[in-house]
Formats: sequence, structure tokens, C-alpha cells
Amino acid sequence: MQDPELGIVPRCCRKMPPRAHAGAVLVLLSLSLGLAADELQCACDVPHCPVPTCTGKVCFVSKRKEAGRITQHKGCFSDHLLENCQSYVTEHFGARCCNTSMCNIELQVFLKGENAPGQSPSPSNLLLLIFIPLLTLLVLMALTILFLWKLAQHRRKRLLLFKHSDLGDTDLMLKASMVGDSTLEDLLNDDCTTGSGSGLPFLVQRTVARQISLVECVGKGRYGEVWRGVWHGENVAVKIFSSRDEQSWFRETEIYNTVLLRHDNILGFIASDMTSRNSSTQLWLITHYHENGSLYDYLQRTTLDVETCLGLAASIICGLVHLHVEIFGTQGKPAIAHRDLKSRNILVKSNRQCCIADLGLAVMHSQGSDYLDIGHNPRVGTKRYMAPEVLSEQIRTDCFESYKKTDIWAYGLVLWEITRRTAVNGLVEDYRPPFFDAVPSDPSFEDMKKVVCIEQRTPAVPNRLFSDPALRALPGLMKECWYQSPAARLTALRIKKSLQKLQRSLHEPKEEH
Repeated sequence: MQDPELGIVPRCCRKMPPRAHAGAVLVLLSLSLGLAADELQCACDVPHCPVPTCTGKVCFVSKRKEAGRITQHKGCFSDHLLENCQSYVTEHFGARCCNTSMCNIELQVFLKGENAPGQSPSPSNLLLLIFIPLLTLLVLMALTILFLWKLAQHRRKRLLLFKHSDLGDTDLMLKASMVGDSTLEDLLNDDCTTGSGSGLPFLVQRTVARQISLVECVGKGRYGEVWRGVWHGENVAVKIFSSRDEQSWFRETEIYNTVLLRHDNILGFIASDMTSRNSSTQLWLITHYHENGSLYDYLQRTTLDVETCLGLAASIICGLVHLHVEIFGTQGKPAIAHRDLKSRNILVKSNRQCCIADLGLAVMHSQGSDYLDIGHNPRVGTKRYMAPEVLSEQIRTDCFESYKKTDIWAYGLVLWEITRRTAVNGLVEDYRPPFFDAVPSDPSFEDMKKVVCIEQRTPAVPNRLFSDPALRALPGLMKECWYQSPAARLTALRIKKSLQKLQRSLHEPKEEH
């Protein structure tokens, strides 16, 4: 019987009839070596030997690796193969020989990839020991990043998949199919039965967005562009956000789709959509269109009379009061602070009333849960309109009232812009932005901090206001918006009442002296 590892007949097995070709191999090997040696006692194990020893001229230990399992055998050869023993070593098969009695008892064979006891791993094994855990860690990190990205995508889609709580899926599909025969006013009135709702149901939003034709670009800024669009013959405003201002689009979509914001002095929201045009993703916010444009643009080209001045100022503060107040109940809303109030973010309607736009930085707060939702937008407000506590970085970011007070500071600056363009006794000034005489046209954070916090300067109020009975209270109103201490500033509601009182005074009969 041949040895299963080496194919050579061990001495212990010579009593069994060897195969002819095996015998021939042994004879040839013996002749080629031409060597003789004394017979040795060697350790031998099954399946080669029925007893634990055998007699031969060379002792051996062999190993074989098959199907991941390593087997080892010991025995002896009848011929002197000590010089040729190592030639049988292969990747999965190895043997070692020795030529002293019982020398193979402790003899060890290590196949490629095995380490002897106490021996440090081979370079290849060491690389595997380092590489495999590292590869596993990288795969886990990649899977985690993919999961978080999918989660963010799902959240974004979930916001877009907003659907009106009063309507079922069937109603949504029905309304979407009827869009072509409706007007925006019909749709909004139908869906906002309380008179104060958010936008259209999701399917209608997507349908409206895909039926809009862009006509002309009416404004550009760091945020992106504003276009006049047409939907079934009606003008709409389409704000297309730049890719770097995605969070602002996301925040406005979130607020408009979850908060009931319908109000005469808040820009009317129609739809929000993420659409692919010209092989790129575009973020659209579709709102009512007001041909007068922003208050900033309107003041550039329009001189105001006293009544228009008070009307613009009062309508802005009405919108701010609606944002700041929390309304309880099923049709309620959380309190909202704007955080970027300025003349560019206020639109002038055809009736010369204003509405507040751009809620991309808004903060929400609910007294019931005492949860302050500040969003995840890295963008900051406009430096020229920043309150002292923001510029000095001392604002209490965990307190909602702090954000409301920054809106009041900014409102005082907008009121100043309006009064500059108001004619009194035939006198009026050109439009100028706040602090035009103190900082550059594009002031830095440090420029504004120096003027507002260190020098504690405020814009110079036009003296001619004091000569008009209805306007003489405005300088004091502005001063109370510009206190360095936020707590000392007026509330939006208090300003609203003061301005409404001044408006009423215009129509009261004057006493004869």
C-alpha cells in the first residue's frame, strides 16, 4: 500500500504486496542515490502502521491540507531519501525527513501560511490580519454613510409628500386631475376652508409646478433667482434656489407645509417642488406674484405720502405680529421669528400693503412642548440689519424671545427706510440703506460690530417728521426698537397698536381753533 501523501511505500508496510510501479520507483531511487544507511526505528501512526513504530532508513513526518482540514502522518521509508525529502513540499503538501532513531517523534511540518508555536506571523499573514479588520471597518463606514444619506433623502421626500390632513388619497387624485379647470384662488380657498391654511395638497403642488412656464427673471441674489411664471394665464412668482442655499428652500418648504400661515401680510405660498431641468436639479418655491416687487425696489422709485407711509409700516408689523404669536388649537400655529427681516424680504402688493417673504432662516417655538426648532441652515442673517447682541455674539440662542427681539431691531431699520422716502412739506430724501453713511456698501461683520456695538450708533431720523402730527411719534417708535438691551425694545404687538392709532388719527376730524 502506498503512502497517501508521498506515494512511496513505507518500511512498515513491506509485508503487504506493493504495486509493481511503486516498487520500480523505489528501485530507481535507490540506484540513483547509491547510498546505504543503517536501519532506524521511527515513530509511525495509522493508517500506515498497525503498531506505533516502524523500521527503515529514513524517518518522516508528512502533512496534507484538503478542504480546509490539515492531517499529519508519521512513518519511515525503506530507502535513503533525506536529500530529496524537501522536493515534495508544495502549497498543500509537505514533508520533513531525518536519519536518527525516533527522530520524527518531535519533528514538525508547517505548511505554507501556518505559523509555528511562538513564531511571529509571516508578512503575508500579518497583512491579512491588518487588512481584513480595516476592510470590514471601511465597509461598515460606507454602509453607515449610505444609510444616513438615504435617511436624509427620505426626509426631504417626506416633506414634499406632504398631504392635507382633511383630504384622502382619492380626493387628492381628483383635485390633481381638476387643476386644469381651476384657478389658484379657487384651489387655495377650497383647501383652506378656515381662511388660514398652508399650501396646496402635495399632488396638486407637483401638478401646478409642472404646468408653469417661466417668463422673465425679476430678481437675483445670493439665494438664487426669482422668475415671473405663468400658470393657466395667471402670474406666479417662482423662486429658484441655488444649490448652496438648499437648506433655505428645505426650511421654507417645511414651514409652509406644516404651519398654517395664510395671512394678508405673509407672502402667499402655492407650491414647492424639486424638479430636474436642463440635466440639473432645481429647487422651486412658488408663491403669489406681486408686480411692485420688494419694498427695497419700491422705495427706490416711489415717493410716499403720509398715509402710504403709515400703511406700509402698519402692514409689515401686522405680518410680524402674526409670525410672532402662537395660536393654540387644531387650526393654530407655533410662534415664529423671521431672523432676516429687511426691505428686500418684504413685498409690496398692488393695494400698497406689504407682505413678509423668505422664511429660510425662521425659528419656531411651541410653549406646550417648550421645543425650539432652529432648523439646520448654516446661513446667517443680513449683516446690515443684525442686532447688537447678534454682532457681539451674546444672543441667547436657547431662548425664543431673543430671536423675536432681533426682528424688532430690524423692523426699526425698515421703518427708517420708509420714513426717508416720505414727503413732508414738500421735502423728501433719496433712498439709502441703513447705516449708509457709516459702513461700506457691502459691510463686513466687523464693520457692523464697530458701528453698532462699540460706537452704539443708530440711523439719523429725518427732522421733518416732527413737523407732521401723524408722523412725529415715529422717531420715538424707532428709538424704542433700537435699544442696546433686547429686553427694553417694544414688542411687535405694541408697535402695531401704536401705528394703528396713528392711522386712525389721519381720518379723525381736526379741531378748529
